[in-house]
Amino acid sequence: MKRQKKSPANEQAEPPAWRHAWLFGLFIVAATIIAYHPAWHAGFIWDDDDYVTENPLLTAPDGLRRIWFSHDSPSQYFPLTYTAFYVERALWGLNPAGYHWVNLLLHAANALLVWRVLARLRVPGAWLAAAVFALHPVQVESVAWITERKNVLMGFFFLLTLWAWIRFIDDRSKRPWRFYVLALVFYALALFAKTTACTLPAALLLILWLKKTPINWRRLAQVAPFVAMGIGMGLVTVWWEHYHIGTQGKLFEIGPVERVLIASRAVWFYAGKLLWPANLTFSYPRWTISSSDPRAYGWVLATAALGVVIWRARRWTGRSVEVAAAFFAVTLSPVLGFIMLYTFLYSFVADHYQYLACIGPIALAAAGMKIGLGRVAAGKTFLQPVLSAALLMTLGALTWKQCGIYADAETLWQATLRLNPASWMAQCNLGSAFLDKGQVDVAIGHFQKALDIKPDYAEAFYNLGLSFRKQGRLDEAIAHYQKALAIRPGYAEAHYNLGNVFAQQARLDEAIAHYQLALQFKPGYAEAHYNLGTAFFQQGKMDEAIAQYQKALEIKPDNAEAHYTLGTIFGQQGRMDEAIRHFQKALEIKPAYADAQNGLGNGFSQMGRMDEAIAHYQKAVEISPDYAEARKNLAWILATCPQAALRNGNKAVELAQRANQLTGGENPLMLCTLAAACAEAGRFPEAVETARHALRLAEAQSNSRLAGQLQFELNLYQSGSPFHIPEQTH
Repeated sequence: MKRQKKSPANEQAEPPAWRHAWLFGLFIVAATIIAYHPAWHAGFIWDDDDYVTENPLLTAPDGLRRIWFSHDSPSQYFPLTYTAFYVERALWGLNPAGYHWVNLLLHAANALLVWRVLARLRVPGAWLAAAVFALHPVQVESVAWITERKNVLMGFFFLLTLWAWIRFIDDRSKRPWRFYVLALVFYALALFAKTTACTLPAALLLILWLKKTPINWRRLAQVAPFVAMGIGMGLVTVWWEHYHIGTQGKLFEIGPVERVLIASRAVWFYAGKLLWPANLTFSYPRWTISSSDPRAYGWVLATAALGVVIWRARRWTGRSVEVAAAFFAVTLSPVLGFIMLYTFLYSFVADHYQYLACIGPIALAAAGMKIGLGRVAAGKTFLQPVLSAALLMTLGALTWKQCGIYADAETLWQATLRLNPASWMAQCNLGSAFLDKGQVDVAIGHFQKALDIKPDYAEAFYNLGLSFRKQGRLDEAIAHYQKALAIRPGYAEAHYNLGNVFAQQARLDEAIAHYQLALQFKPGYAEAHYNLGTAFFQQGKMDEAIAQYQKALEIKPDNAEAHYTLGTIFGQQGRMDEAIRHFQKALEIKPAYADAQNGLGNGFSQMGRMDEAIAHYQKAVEISPDYAEARKNLAWILATCPQAALRNGNKAVELAQRANQLTGGENPLMLCTLAAACAEAGRFPEAVETARHALRLAEAQSNSRLAGQLQFELNLYQSGSPFHIPEQTH
């Protein structure tokens, strides 16, 4: 087909429109940023810990590989989303503002893409539709909740795919196949961000239908690769939900009739929230659906009736209404209940499910407003801008208000309970928020309320276990962890925390068994590896302990405590170079780590590098002035160092006296050090008296090695000589 030349009139008319287009785009971006102002400084909520704050994949050296090529993801297979979080974690760590701003800017970009896509489809009121999309309060959940990065990121590439497809099928495009390739690439990225993009091939066909482009075998062949990609990722998600996340059990054994009933009601629910966005909440009441209840079929009948009306009205409305309705329903289809999702445990609907689907009804309403006002208010050019401004200001105000509930976890769950008092999930999570703040009694009250609503709620029993442990009520904690495990035997966190209580009670074999079960159900559980290593360490099983600490560090390399304990073990084994390396790594991660400074002092002392040992002991004491062990070690070096220039008897006495006070005055090691310090300071009568006291304590403790050393030093003090460490020979 030959390209149609632009008329002179068109050539003169287009530049001014494009010259002003950026102003409309700037308005959308600015209005979006202002409307979402409460989210600028919002915090992390609910499962943001799984996705960001406690996600080991974001900090592990092999994190990117595991994000793309392993089953270690804490949710579904969203590799592009986790890759974005991986990069951001490196850029701004755990500052939530950065993550919120990326979500917000992606949403603003999506609004601009909605505008450009609708404009290319020649939909009237395209700019108004984009502005409504940007400012409608049902979008808040997708933007203000960091975890829903997957939604806004998927939306970005979904819309880019539509844009590229429109350019591809446009006969005026130069080299159209490059747009086809771009569309495939964008679609793959959309699927890697969130699998619900699998509905996009239907949107491609709807665009052809809207543009009255024949859908022949050639067009179907062009859509086929998109269908294959969507089906492939869809099957991956179904498998992941069923076998990896655990979408199983009675709650998910819902028959096909009930699923249709859920879906039909959900469609009307979402349409209602678009039309009248009142009482929006984070978690809606979970409907009770019964195929034996005749009233449940009302939504099916209403949906069928509306479909008939739309079909019959097409002779007057054209294809726009049916395309908008079909886009809405098809884009929603993965989350309508035909496929069971884990979140259906709490509710069958959520605002973020219709993030992209709402484009259909919004575009239809904006086009209707544009055309209707053009006909009804012909000549009154002011009316459309005034009404549009009023609509957008109202939506923006509602969005501002809705954003406020995402300020922090406590605010979110309190707001949820105001609109959904029977939400056992909100009760439990509100309890967790109070538990994090140290208000344990208040937290326990909310956990018990959650159990009143849902008696078999494993998470509530688990959180009660956490609460009772914080109060020192260990037997009650054990009982509640066991109740949680009776409901969910594969509850890794419950096994881990039950192991912690057993370890606290010195029941190490039981603790080890539960740590191992936690790792069986959650293989990448760094904390379980670390605590299992500690249990082995306490049992004297050093090789097993080392292996567990090293596994913990493979998953979570920034675990300073694991590095410190490895350094301690290697130091005990005489592997001083490895010990020092781990102590230094611990200090890189946690500079104010007094134990690691003390460990480095021990390492350098054993290597005869006394000046370095002194420097690190001093840093340990600076960090923690009442650190008795570091004071004792520094006093010992200052009193007994082979290099006379490094000795300082008076300072050693001061340090040793304070260390002795801090440990109650009956510790033979502290007294041994104090005696050596007194001798170096020339205070031999005190040295003799102190050494004798230490000797008596060592003998009472049957510590023959220390007793022999004290007897040797006592003889020196009685003869008027201090004790000095022999010079090392190499």
